[in-house]
Amino acid sequence: MDILSKTENGVLTLQFNRLPRKNAITAVMYQTMADALVAANDDKTIRAILLAGQPEIFTAGNDLDDFMKNSAPVPGVAPESRPVFQFMRALIGCTKPVIAAVSGAAIGIGTTLLLHCDLVYCADNAKFSMPFAQLGLCPEFGSSLLFTQLAGYPRAAEKLLLGDAFTAQEAFEMGLVSKVLSADELLPFAQKQAARLVALPAASVRTTKALMRAPRKEATLAAIAAENARFGAMLLAPEAKEAFTAFFEKRKPDFSTFD
Repeated sequence: MDILSKTENGVLTLQFNRLPRKNAITAVMYQTMADALVAANDDKTIRAILLAGQPEIFTAGNDLDDFMKNSAPVPGVAPESRPVFQFMRALIGCTKPVIAAVSGAAIGIGTTLLLHCDLVYCADNAKFSMPFAQLGLCPEFGSSLLFTQLAGYPRAAEKLLLGDAFTAQEAFEMGLVSKVLSADELLPFAQKQAARLVALPAASVRTTKALMRAPRKEATLAAIAAENARFGAMLLAPEAKEAFTAFFEKRKPDFSTFD
């Protein structure tokens, strides 16, 4: 199973489990997580959700082979029906607390999704990156707004325009993660925090989360819509084609001929 799912003591744990492909996410994996999150949100016995990877890596982001097969716009089919959108919609709309435990690399959507979690903890070997511009694309799922609000414009620009990777300590200093732990401590600590949430009054936790997120809800949805409109168009543009071709050919892309 590429996504391990376990419900225990009121906590749903979803864990990336595709190490031969660096936990790269396919459409099937997105759909599996989307369905699990929707079901968990309606299940009164589940009071917290934990997202995790493996000690070696959280996720390398989208599986590019699968992404190219499943991401191209289809006439008459809304982009929002794609599994990745269903997953992110389920994550953003989840009324229950979501905890993320990040060890190793969290690339692309692996970093983006953290902006929609409530508690984010990482191991000291964690490394984050959002290389959208490097792929001829633009930020996704509200990251242009939320990451800029979180880190401040200068640091966000460095990470989003240049696609620079950043360390666990930098992520902590920018406020992306709440705590940095050793790789051995990470998952037990995240599980302990999930257990603490389960022990609290469920209505109080849900209400507090809703109140905290309400002020930026409309702005986040507007940013996602704007990003989505541009992302879809850019995916078909020559720059993205060159970026992906270069990736598969294992060479450096050449954007010098594009305006």
